Amino acid sequence: MLFVEYPKCTTCKKAKKWLDEHGVSYDDRHIKEQNPTAEELKEWHAKSGLPLKKFFNTSGLLYKEMNLKDKLKDMSEEEQISLLASDGMLVKRPIVVNGDTVLVGFKEADWEKNLL
Repeated sequence: MLFVEYPKCTTCKKAKKWLDEHGVSYDDRHIKEQNPTAEELKEWHAKSGLPLKKFFNTSGLLYKEMNLKDKLKDMSEEEQISLLASDGMLVKRPIVVNGDTVLVGFKEADWEKNLL
C-alpha cells in the first residue's frame, strides 16, 4: 500500500497514526519531494471514482494564489492533471493507493471500510 503525504500536514499525521494504530503496513512517500506523475494521477483518479476536483488541495496557499477556484471549470481534464503533476502542494493529501482502492483525504469511516 502506498501512503502519499506531506509530513507537516496535520491531517496526514492523524492518518499515519491511524494506520500505525491499526497495524496497516504502507510505503511512505513525501508528496513535495516525489510528486505524483500525470500517469499516476490519471490512474488514481479512475480508480477512486471521485471527481478530479477532489484531488486538488483547495485549502492550500498555492491553490488560492493561482485562483484555481475560478480557473478549474474552464480547464480540460488533461490540463488539470498536468497542473496537479506540476506541484505536490496542489494535490490533496493524504492519498492511499491499495490495489484498486484509492482514498483521497482522511475520513476515518472510509478508511475503516476500505483498509481494514
